[in-house]
Amino acid sequence: MRLSVTARIALLTIALALVSNFAVILFVWKQTHDDAIAGIRRDAIEQADALQGVYRTSGVVALRAAIDDAHGSGDTTLIAELLSPDGRRLTGTGPSALTRRPLEPVAFHIGTLGNEQPWGQHDAGYTIRRVGPYWLLYGRLLAVVEQEQRAVERALAVAVLVSLALGIIGGLVVSRYVATRLVRIAGVVEAVEAGDLSPRVPILMGGRGDAFDRLSARLNAMLDKVERLMAELRVVTDSLAHDLRSPLTRLRTKTENAVLIADPQGREAALSGLLTETDIVMRMLTMVIEISRAEQVTRDRFIAVAPAELVEEIGELYEPVAEDAGIDFSVALDAEPAPRPIHRELLTQAVTNLIDNAIRHGAGGAITLRLAETARAVCIQVEDRGPGIAEADRAQALKRFGRLDLARSKPGAGLGMALVEAVARLHDGRFELDDNAPGLIARIVLPRA
Repeated sequence: MRLSVTARIALLTIALALVSNFAVILFVWKQTHDDAIAGIRRDAIEQADALQGVYRTSGVVALRAAIDDAHGSGDTTLIAELLSPDGRRLTGTGPSALTRRPLEPVAFHIGTLGNEQPWGQHDAGYTIRRVGPYWLLYGRLLAVVEQEQRAVERALAVAVLVSLALGIIGGLVVSRYVATRLVRIAGVVEAVEAGDLSPRVPILMGGRGDAFDRLSARLNAMLDKVERLMAELRVVTDSLAHDLRSPLTRLRTKTENAVLIADPQGREAALSGLLTETDIVMRMLTMVIEISRAEQVTRDRFIAVAPAELVEEIGELYEPVAEDAGIDFSVALDAEPAPRPIHRELLTQAVTNLIDNAIRHGAGGAITLRLAETARAVCIQVEDRGPGIAEADRAQALKRFGRLDLARSKPGAGLGMALVEAVARLHDGRFELDDNAPGLIARIVLPRA
């Protein structure tokens, strides 16, 4: 039987809870046991050393008295006795005869000491020392330790059951949370599959939360881009069909007229008109292809370029063009930002589009190509002294095929600024229009590297 993702997450949560709690419980059990044994070992060695000292200083009689005094405390777990050379008890409390053979000094050992009760029923931790011709046995029964361990084990068994219950509850909570978030994401995906691009996945903590929030933010950004591209595609399709109708109609009419003209000079003039109309259509289609290309370029095509170097090269290219048009053209480098990764070809084309627009619509005034830098951005802008664009018309000017009334009398398709905006967006920047009082500032804003 195949389990759902949420069921597997719940089981994984339960398993992790059990494993982590079992590891903690095992550590507590072992630490408790080790601490108890270490205490018995330390006490046995210290007391055996003290009794050995009594024998060395005062002899066997004093040793017997010290052993008898040790048992006067009433500690039933205490083992302290003096043994004969063959291992039989002479005085003290302990087994009457040791089962350990042969007798030899033992630093510390855990095991049974004899056959009678309680020495054969419980393990003991003990040490054996040689004192003259005799043997000194000192240690403690582990009965109390074993009882404490049993109590700890029972408590740990209860803790395991509690951790299992908490793991089940935690697994259900986690699986419900995961299922809820996945259902929301799946609902948006299903709506997109049905053709509705408007739904978005709710983000609980502003995109700074868990992985689901980050996934939701990425998915929403992707849907925003898809929705924008779909809207632009509809605009492009409608506008392209509308704007191509006129030049194609003129092209067909002029072609028919050229066929009917018998005069060679008149036919040549008609054919020249055909070439002009064909160039308009070709420029329109070329610009659409370039915009599409700019939106599909990947970052592996970027290279590190100094913006000042790029601006200077474009300025050198357009100085003679502006001079021929009778325009005062200048380059202003207000800053020299560090090299940054850019798509050199597309960014160059975007800037040259802005300069061409300024030459075409700038009414012959001065044009400045400026490079500036702020705390957060690098700006490449073209400033002219023409009629400018009213603030209310700037959004229309940035649309594809968006042409203002003043520009309709001049050849063009209304795609130049759309290309500039696509290139700016490719570089994670933006394209904006501003007032030059008089004239227009067309600015490409790129974020700081």
